[in-house]
Amino acid sequence: MTPYYEADGIFIYHGDCAEIAPQLGMFDLLCTDPPYGIGEARKNHGEIRKAPGGGKFRVKPSDRDDWDDAPPGQPLIDGLRSKARWQCLFGGNYFAMPPSPCWLVWDKENGETDFADAELAWTNYTGAVRLRRHRWNGMLRLGNEQRYHPTQKPLAVMTWAISLCPERPTSVFDPFMGSGTTLRACKDLGIPRAVGIEREEKYCEIAVRRLAQRTLFDAGT
Repeated sequence: MTPYYEADGIFIYHGDCAEIAPQLGMFDLLCTDPPYGIGEARKNHGEIRKAPGGGKFRVKPSDRDDWDDAPPGQPLIDGLRSKARWQCLFGGNYFAMPPSPCWLVWDKENGETDFADAELAWTNYTGAVRLRRHRWNGMLRLGNEQRYHPTQKPLAVMTWAISLCPERPTSVFDPFMGSGTTLRACKDLGIPRAVGIEREEKYCEIAVRRLAQRTLFDAGT
């Protein structure tokens, strides 16, 4: 199995994670943001949305895609979880996950809009619920980080999620890689091995470009 990209301990595979993941070894940490099956990319195509202060904006037509039409099946989620001792899944509230004392709450500081106020990540970390505030609302994003993917997480949020792992991971797996935020966070954290899988080649290309950037600032999100 040949990686789409390989450099400095970071690997990208272009394809279906259900087919590729079983061929990979074990990891210290699974950190990923699977599709939730809410049709976010398709249903909001061309939609007019409210912005803070009473303004409005239209979702870009280029944001339309079909990758979020249905969530991954529970057997796939369970199989991916078995690949790592420690696990962090954004959108865990959309799947059947075991009880956890340590949910991660990302407060998006959206203000009065029709977007969700926060997003949840299920983990099997030890400890209590943790909260991170990071504004991420249309054009209003902390640090003006560049956005490449409709449901992309900020780099700072993914870095935070990885950093909270009870044991510093030496290997991280993201089977729903998107534009490569998890891999970029691993590179910035100095994690020796990080592997991502993405079925859309356009996002693999974007991830490669992001990984080539030299600093957190240049990497965007």
